[in-house]
Amino acid sequence: MNQVWPIFKREFAAYFATPLAYVFIVIFLFAMGTFTFYVGRFYDNNIADLSVFFGYHPWLYLFLVPAIAMRLWAEERRTGTMELLLTLPVPLWATVVGKYLAAWAFIAVALALTFPIWLTVNYLGDPDNGVIVASYIGSLLMAGGYLAIGAAISATTSNQVIAFVVTVVVCFLFTIAGAPLVLDFFRGWAPLVLVNAVSSFSFLTHFTAISRGVIDLRDLVFFVTLIALFLTANVVVVDLKKSG
Repeated sequence: MNQVWPIFKREFAAYFATPLAYVFIVIFLFAMGTFTFYVGRFYDNNIADLSVFFGYHPWLYLFLVPAIAMRLWAEERRTGTMELLLTLPVPLWATVVGKYLAAWAFIAVALALTFPIWLTVNYLGDPDNGVIVASYIGSLLMAGGYLAIGAAISATTSNQVIAFVVTVVVCFLFTIAGAPLVLDFFRGWAPLVLVNAVSSFSFLTHFTAISRGVIDLRDLVFFVTLIALFLTANVVVVDLKKSG
């Protein structure tokens, strides 16, 4: 981790060196509050929990996280700083992991700033705070999954718009993989083992399981494995681009 730390510090500090980070956090908090209190009609439900709040996370992350991920490598390539970054005296894998962890930490900061909503529900009632903590962990893991996918896709292009659109599409497919509409399509012609495999890739399925307050090892393994696979792909793509 000693090799990752300098990259992490450089990247994390860079987020707050421009107004872009603050604009993102404001949009993030505004979207979370709007969907929770107005679209989700939080007060009308008369239930002291944050299920409405967390229920919108997969769909908001679908657009907010790719907005962060698209800059990770596409921006470096567009501005010509890619070569400088890769000449730093750290291995490529440490650069990829350091940039990824900095972006994930930035998203964690934005997510942590939603704590007033948690305080509000505690003021209004007696929620199960263990379930809320588990939901925050699941939400952060899900954001990490989206981010890893977006980082790998960002490494393939210098165009941030293309990186954003492709990431949204791929993340959307991972999100709805367990939906009845998708599974019914596969049940018509695919063997059961393939249907179950497709269903197991659903972000919604794993996030929903964690947000019920039960942190199953299988859900943790899913997100950790997915993140590791896409970070590996990220390293391979950057290495190929460097060689090319």
